[in-house]
Amino acid sequence: MRPPLAIHSSFVKEGQHSSVTHIFCCCFAAWSVAGCGASRLSDLGALKQASPTTKKMWSHQRKWRKFKSPLEFPLEAKYRPILESTFPIDPMSRFNLKRGSPQEEFPYLRGNHTLMGEILTLHLYTRQFNRATESGVIFDDIIRPGLEDPGKPTEPGQVKSVGCLAGDAQSYILFCDFFDRIIEAYHDYKMTSTQESDFNSGNLKGGEDFDAAYAVSCEIRAARCVEDFCFPMHCSRGERRALLSLAQKALTKLSEEFPGKLYSMEQLSQDGDGKGLSMMSPSPAMCKIGVARDWPSARAVWVSEDGQLVILVNFEDHLKLECTRTDANLQLAFDCICANLLRLEKLYKNLRHTFVWKEHLGWVVSSPAEVGTALKASVTVRLQHLPGHKRLENVLDRLRLHMIPTDKPGLYIVTNTPTIGFTEVGVVQLVVDGVKLLISMEKRLENHGGIDDLVPTHKLSGYTDTQLHV
Repeated sequence: MRPPLAIHSSFVKEGQHSSVTHIFCCCFAAWSVAGCGASRLSDLGALKQASPTTKKMWSHQRKWRKFKSPLEFPLEAKYRPILESTFPIDPMSRFNLKRGSPQEEFPYLRGNHTLMGEILTLHLYTRQFNRATESGVIFDDIIRPGLEDPGKPTEPGQVKSVGCLAGDAQSYILFCDFFDRIIEAYHDYKMTSTQESDFNSGNLKGGEDFDAAYAVSCEIRAARCVEDFCFPMHCSRGERRALLSLAQKALTKLSEEFPGKLYSMEQLSQDGDGKGLSMMSPSPAMCKIGVARDWPSARAVWVSEDGQLVILVNFEDHLKLECTRTDANLQLAFDCICANLLRLEKLYKNLRHTFVWKEHLGWVVSSPAEVGTALKASVTVRLQHLPGHKRLENVLDRLRLHMIPTDKPGLYIVTNTPTIGFTEVGVVQLVVDGVKLLISMEKRLENHGGIDDLVPTHKLSGYTDTQLHV
């Protein structure tokens, strides 16, 4: 007689399920057959002479004797591929990084004036420490920009830099504990709602009638990143060249509707052609964070015939559109950006590569300072009295704007701070209404008047609260 333990050993050896339930069932079935039923079932004569009740009992035992533990559960076999697909292999298991503990690797943040330096704690760092995206981005890659450039103390009207960049779209999901805090702090926005989009430039009001005595010029910039590619901080040479190939195909089609020409940076560095773009070179910040690796390989610039629209390929983001006007007509600049963004989105879809969009983040790009609409609108204004006013910082904070001094005295660039929580039209409307209000305040101060009655009563927020009555 084969003991129950032998049955259990062969069961496990054959690679079947070794759960406690299976082992118990196998051992109990073996015991019922070998230990109890074998001697009695061998006496067939005694069984024939037994009472009907005894025969019924032995009939039940014979059914039990035929019981066999299933090789695998049917539902488990059916859903196993689905379950396994939801738990991908941890990318960190593929690395052999020579790192210490989170306490030993925690960065030095004293004197760091970025939002990353304010928000990052040892506890938060420890939670992100052993995570990596499928393309190999780890948390130290995310915070490296803020460590390479710790920033400077901000002046009134300015905002702190975020001090971090995403290596790919998955970074915002995997490191959401960190990125959500950065986005909420920079944009003054709670990550509790979905992002909306509006490219109907006709909904913008008042973008064409700035006072020319104060408004000098304007610019709108919009960034896009392509799905299934790492962002410039982390992408490989092959990815960068593949992105350039896609851009060449899309921009060639775009030139048929909106005349322009694509110039490679290698070409510009050699012959100096291309509307004065030969002097373009990576900024020190781009070099520090690795965006300028292998410069100028696989970088290109598309310039429209009128010179107002420029599209940068493989700079800070996969694509960046910049429309600049010297007449401060923000309406026409916004019309140009919206029309060409929609054209490019359609062209990239035809090439089976879409722009990265997440429901709660909107348009996803490298910097958390630009997610949402990925759009920055700015107007260069001439201000002499307002920059020194004591209430300027409070005014800009309520208008959701910040002001950047230029090299020329009295000229300031006024641009939007948030890019998320507003539609594209809402972001530009913030700048339009805010600049007009700042110009009104400047006129008051020129006449030695007060501006207290012009200060907004509350901070603008949301998709509907973007209209100031100036």
